[in-house]
Amino acid sequence: MSEQKNNQQAAPEQDLNQQRKVRREKLAALQAEGQDPFRQTRFDWDHTSQQIKDNFNALEGQSVKVAGRLMSKRGMGKVSFCDLQDRDGRIQLYARQDEMDEAIYKKFKKYDIGDIVGVDGEVFRTQRGEMSVRAKDITLLSKSLLPLPEKFHGLQDKELRFRQRYVDLMVNPEVKRNFVIRSQFIKFMRDYLDSMGYIEVETPVLNTIAGGAAARPFITHHNTLDIDMYMRIATELPLKRLIVGGMDRVYEIGRIFRNEGMDPKHNPEFTTVELYQAYTDFHGMMDIAEGIISGAAQKILGTYEVEWMGEKIDLTPGWRRLTMVDAVKEYVGIDFGTITDDAEAVAAAKAVGVELADAAEKTWGNALYACFDQKVEEKLIQPTFITMYPVEVSPLTKRSPADPRLTERFELFVCHSELANAYSELNDPIDQRQRFEKQVEQRERGDDETEMLDEDFLNALEYGMPPTGGMGMGIDRCVMLLTGADTIREVILFPTMKPLDKAEAPKAAERTAENETIGEPAQAPEVIDFSKVEVEPLFSDFVDFETFSKSDFRAVKVKECKAVKKSKKLLLFTLDDGTGTDRTILSGIHAYYEPEELVGKTLIAITNLPPRAMMGVESNGMLLSAIHTEEGEERLHLLMVDDHIPAGAKLY
Repeated sequence: MSEQKNNQQAAPEQDLNQQRKVRREKLAALQAEGQDPFRQTRFDWDHTSQQIKDNFNALEGQSVKVAGRLMSKRGMGKVSFCDLQDRDGRIQLYARQDEMDEAIYKKFKKYDIGDIVGVDGEVFRTQRGEMSVRAKDITLLSKSLLPLPEKFHGLQDKELRFRQRYVDLMVNPEVKRNFVIRSQFIKFMRDYLDSMGYIEVETPVLNTIAGGAAARPFITHHNTLDIDMYMRIATELPLKRLIVGGMDRVYEIGRIFRNEGMDPKHNPEFTTVELYQAYTDFHGMMDIAEGIISGAAQKILGTYEVEWMGEKIDLTPGWRRLTMVDAVKEYVGIDFGTITDDAEAVAAAKAVGVELADAAEKTWGNALYACFDQKVEEKLIQPTFITMYPVEVSPLTKRSPADPRLTERFELFVCHSELANAYSELNDPIDQRQRFEKQVEQRERGDDETEMLDEDFLNALEYGMPPTGGMGMGIDRCVMLLTGADTIREVILFPTMKPLDKAEAPKAAERTAENETIGEPAQAPEVIDFSKVEVEPLFSDFVDFETFSKSDFRAVKVKECKAVKKSKKLLLFTLDDGTGTDRTILSGIHAYYEPEELVGKTLIAITNLPPRAMMGVESNGMLLSAIHTEEGEERLHLLMVDDHIPAGAKLY
């Protein structure tokens, strides 16, 4: 049985190698005849597939030139039908030997699916009524040396789709819709802001200080200056410098880089718009956020009604606005408006299972925010502006004149996802310095995602910045909302992916024949060196069999995995344990794994441990890992087993 299975797995690989070989031989024959397709430099097409269909009555019987990729071929001797795919869609080609040069037809018969051609022909409708192009001349413009994925299954593996987006776009044409909507959304946003008198600007991607957000930066090195630099985590501070300089309305659409975990809502590089307007406050930013998103939905989709993550969302203007104190009172039952003492606030939070982050000071503001973060955010489905954030979590925001513990800030939530964040910007340089210093103290306590102290920005503020409203909006998440995408990778053309591990190369041996075919050296199998490994001494104490047998070890399958907010260590797993009810387990292994690489894996868990609350989430069980030390550094590996083992299978 094992040999038969190996033969079945090897067959597709061998078939691929053979197809590659045949296609290269066809290319070599063309080149020998002086007809190298890669020497073609242009083809002057004049119509697309959709233009022909939209204007068929006017174009029927007229000559057209189209260009694109052959997606299928159906031949009946001297007659061939093909599907040609161009930028707008697909159209059928009809080629008949006695209606075109015989030599050209015979060459065309040898073309492969995936080849790119230019066609000179006539618009007509077949006997079956299909709008088509009757080919008179066909030019091979580029040879496809790899076959497209199998016709009926296409490219369905998500991991492979994101790694090979070029193939994804070829064989899954519906994927393009997300990126058309993305482009239209950005255009709508630009037009909206430009019409309000905003100026689009550009600010540095490389900085000597990472500021403007609480996030861990990527660090690089500038060789000429011999200094480390940070890839920007926000565009905020440079844009506010421009407000100081008198550019009263500015915005930037740009890539942001944060050295953080990856999950369905997070990618290490993503796109935001940040905008700043002098002489307004965070209420002005609320109006803009609502106007951009609701207006884009109506303009692009023709409706305010969208479906996202299994919920029906109504984007009709007039979104709910709720203070954080009122939100916690409504959803958690604690009225922080009546609490004045820090210790009382922390105790109230703890009473409902809310724990403050280790590095956070035990204050009223941090307790309020922790309750919101852990208990309220997940319940916000319809568009909701949460306003008046604690000063502890808003180091760049103006304090509320009514309550100095709070700031004039909002975050916009849709379907428990943050889409925008805005402030009445802090323009008091003395207060700003004090808050920066608080952030430095927090960093010294171990929180490496706090703000750095930026002396030049403080210097700019001392020249005077007018009252200003500012906002950052996540473009990727807005596009997710408009397209109904359930993961950020569906709206980023080239999402960040973990490199394919060379150690996972039992396939390297299988590829030996392929490498030899195309002239590449074969990869040697990886040799694992265990010489520097240290393991804990085995336990000498005995455990009786009765005690051991009470532990319920089960195979579980990872349905979803994501990083826990405000925790650098914890990953939250949603698991199939075979019962039909999802199981939640928290595990402190974020230093060793990113969430994305664990989805779909089969792991081992103890399922009958008592529930344990961590960061406001109840964990029901424990995932098993293997730990050892290597050159003084702890290494951890989750126990992953064969995917053929079903969820719920018990270990003995």
